[in-house]
This record gives sequence, C-alpha cells and structure tokens, in this order.
Amino acid sequence: MNSFELIEAIFVFAGGLGMFLYGMNMMGDGLQKSAGNKLKRLLGYLTNNRLMSVLVGVVVTAIIQSSSATTVMVVGFVNAGIMQLGQAVGVIMGANIGTTVTAWLVSMGEWSKLFKPDFFAPVLIAFGAFVLLVFKDKKKRNIAEIVIGLGLLFIGLKFMSDVIKPYAQTEDSVFKQAFVVLGHNPLLGILTGTVVTAIIQSSSASVGILQTLAMAGVVNWQSAVFITLGQNIGTCITALLSGIGASKTAKRAAAIHLFFNVIGAIAIGTIMYIIFRFQPTFAVANINSTQISIFHTVFNLTNTIILFPFANGLVKLSGIFIDDSKVEMDTDEVQITLRHLDERILETPSFAVQNAIKEVVHMGEIALNNTREAVEALLNNNEEQARKVFEVEKVIDAHQKIINEYLVKINNLSLTERNKKIVNNLFHTVSNIERVGDHADNLAELAIEKISNGIYLSDEAYNELKEICSVAVDSFDNAIKARATENREYIYKVEEMESTVDNLKDELRQRHIDRLSQGICSSENGVIFIDALINLERISDHSLNIANYVKSEITK
Repeated sequence: MNSFELIEAIFVFAGGLGMFLYGMNMMGDGLQKSAGNKLKRLLGYLTNNRLMSVLVGVVVTAIIQSSSATTVMVVGFVNAGIMQLGQAVGVIMGANIGTTVTAWLVSMGEWSKLFKPDFFAPVLIAFGAFVLLVFKDKKKRNIAEIVIGLGLLFIGLKFMSDVIKPYAQTEDSVFKQAFVVLGHNPLLGILTGTVVTAIIQSSSASVGILQTLAMAGVVNWQSAVFITLGQNIGTCITALLSGIGASKTAKRAAAIHLFFNVIGAIAIGTIMYIIFRFQPTFAVANINSTQISIFHTVFNLTNTIILFPFANGLVKLSGIFIDDSKVEMDTDEVQITLRHLDERILETPSFAVQNAIKEVVHMGEIALNNTREAVEALLNNNEEQARKVFEVEKVIDAHQKIINEYLVKINNLSLTERNKKIVNNLFHTVSNIERVGDHADNLAELAIEKISNGIYLSDEAYNELKEICSVAVDSFDNAIKARATENREYIYKVEEMESTVDNLKDELRQRHIDRLSQGICSSENGVIFIDALINLERISDHSLNIANYVKSEITK
C-alpha cells in the first residue's frame, strides 16, 4: 500500500469515527428529548435506596449513551448538594452497566445480514430525514433524531470496519502483531485501553473502536480483555478532571468511580490472566464483536454485584484519600447558589432544568423572607430590620444575574418543548421575584421614613395595613410553593389572594382618605400608608404572574 492509500485509509477511518461519535451523540440527544419528564421523575428516585440508585444510573446512561457524562453529572449533583455520596455510589455502579448498551448496538451486525449496517443503516437515515422534513410534531422529530443517530452510528462503523479489513488479511499484519503484544503484557493492554478512552472521553466509543477491529479479525481474547478493563478505568478520567475545583465531597464521588473500576479491573484481570495462563489456545483465539459485548457486560455486572454490599467501604476509602471531615463553611447565599448551579449538570438538560427550578424557588424564598422582614420593619418601626432588608436586596439582585446566566446556558441545550417553555417562564419568574425584592426594599425605605420623622399609625390604620400585608405576603408565599410543586391548589390561592389585595387596596385607600379629611391622621401618615398599599398590591401582582407561568406549564 502506497503512502496515498495509507493517508486515504486514515481519513476514511477518522471520518467513520466522527460519524460514529456524532451518531451516538445525536441518538442520545433524541432519547433525552423523548424521555422528557421521565428523567425529571428519576430525581425522585434518588433516595437512600441504593438499589434504586443503581437502576437510575443504568437508565440515565442508557439514554445519554455515556457513563462519563453520567458520572460527571453525579459529581455536579454531589457538588450542588442534591445527591449524597451514598446515593452517588449506586448511580456510578449503574452507569457502568448502562454503558454496555452501545456495545450491544455495535455487535448487532454480527447476528445476521438483516442487522448489518450496510443493509439497514441507509434506510434508517432516509426514514429519519423524511420524518424531519415532513412532520412538525416534536415527538416524531425526536424519534427521527434517534433513528438518524443510530443510522450514522452504523455507517461510521461500516467505514471503520471496511478500512481495517485490508490490514487483517495476513497473519503478520501490523494490527495482529500489536494485539499479540498487548495480550502478552496485561499492564500494557490496560494502559492502552485507559489512554485511548481518556483521549476520546467515552468508554462507549473506545469499546466500539475495539469491536470494529474485532470484526476485522485482528483482536485476540487476551488483548480484548485487558484493553476493555483499561477502557473502564479510562472513563474515570473525565469525572476526575470534572472534580477539579469542586467541593471535597464531589471529589470523593469522582474518586469512588475510579476505585470501583480499578478494583474491578484488578480482580477480574487477575482471574482472566490465570485462565489465559492455563488456556493459551483460548488466549490467542480471535474474539468477535458480540463476545466483547458479552465480556464488557459480564464484567460490569459482576463488578457491581461483588462491590454493591461494600458500597459504604468505597465511601470510606474515598475519605481516606480525600479528607472532607472539615466541613466547608459557606454562609454566603450567592456562593451557595453558584455552587448549586453546577455546569456539570448541563450534561443532562432535563436534570439541569429541574435544578434551575430549585434555585429559582430558593431565590423566591430569600425574597419572601425579606418581604416579611420589610413588613415587620414597616409595622413596628424597626430600623435594624429595615437595614437588613437593604443588604438582602443586594443578594437577590446577585441571584438574578447568576440564575439568568445559567438559564441562558440551559436554553442552548437540546430541550423538549415543555422544558423550553419552563426555561422561558423561569426567566420571567426570576424577573418577577426580583421586582418583589424591589418592593420589599421600598417598604423598608418607608419604614426608615416613618422612624426618621417619628410617624406612628393610628390603631385603625395599623390593623388595616397589617391585614393587607398578611394577604400580600401569603400570595407571594403560595406563588413560590406553586413554582416548587406545580400544585394547582397554590395557584388558586394566589388568584384569590390577588383579588383580595386589589379590593383591600381600594377599600383601605378610601378609608385612609376619609381619616385624613377628618384630621384623624396627618398628611405624612397618608403618603406612607398609600405608598405601602401600592407596593403591596404590586407584590400580589407579581405573585399572580409567577402562578400563571406555572399554570401555563401544567397539562390539562
């Protein structure tokens, strides 16, 4: 083969690998969008039930087609405080099982002519393209993405397989000799699998490449086993890199992933090395793609079954290497939110949306407590509380900027139509919460004005103001609860309270004007009282806006 043919072969192999990776990514995106809110429900299963956590790991990885992405997401969840280490262990174990799905897809071509890429992959791509061009329904288009992704994956495999075959025709081919060397040196085989996977950052992809070589008949059992074990270690590199800059607990989650795979590789690798020593013929026999899938699956299942009872031991082992016994104190609300909106969670858009909702609710709760402080300061002439409101208002403004930046990143991801709507509504919700914070700030300023001028309301005015304050604050409280739970009951309460506040504002304003005309209250009292009514009404208006955004998302 001349140099031009060699360069052409390299280009074709690179193009095939690119199509394989892109197809796998496209299929994962389509699966995520099709899964939609089902991924949201998985968050509810992340309890202390470790077996359920394993199942969650399997399902999520099968959907997003990458154990690396799942583990990076787990590091993000632990860093954000959404997931405990005990839960993380189960998800990590499940991720290793879920990643075997891609290997089985790759090996389908060996089962019968019907499953060969060159037979049905073009049909899949044609069908998917037809659906994308003709139909506007999002569910159909998501399915089309999955089908096209699968087709591209198989076409990529076909390209890689075809370009390798000429090199496998002779017994002294460079590939065969290389795999003989790797098979005789287990550490070198494991290192090769680790390095290749670390570079590609996907064990699914590196196993797929190995299977492609196996289809060409150049891979033996010895080399395949040790390279596959190395691939499982290499997939940990992504999570370890992701742990840089994260909390110590998140670093421990990444370390657990490494320990899990290294312990499994040592145990299974030792057993297989002994078997190969006693069965040299078996060791040098060619392995096919399906057999690699079987070994890959058996290894991950066995590793999980063996280490599952010792999950707490893995947690303790991570604590030996990464000491987080000194609790990282961080009382700054803005810093906490920055940590919670971890970019690692963006690996799975549905989870990212739910995490954003949690932080919007968190911002709402800060604004709610600040509104209560402002009301107390206004009613009781408490200057200390009023000053505190001014400080917290700065925190609320900072939250708005941070959350909006995170929502922009989420908005650029592959989202379902409903999640796009939620993200759009969250932008508006954050704005409304910030406006409530501004009105609380206004109420605190009125409190300072009352204190500075020695103004005290009459008993009648005090009780009236207290009544409307209570309803307005409750309306905002229920709006935040509606955002957190999507419960219609809270929405109905907000609607009732907003109407009540509107009526009270008009009624109490007229009563106060009557008191002013009768000389019962001073003009200074009147200005503060009426300004307070206006701000309270605005708070209830923003509360209704928030509730209506949630209402628009709830399917009938």
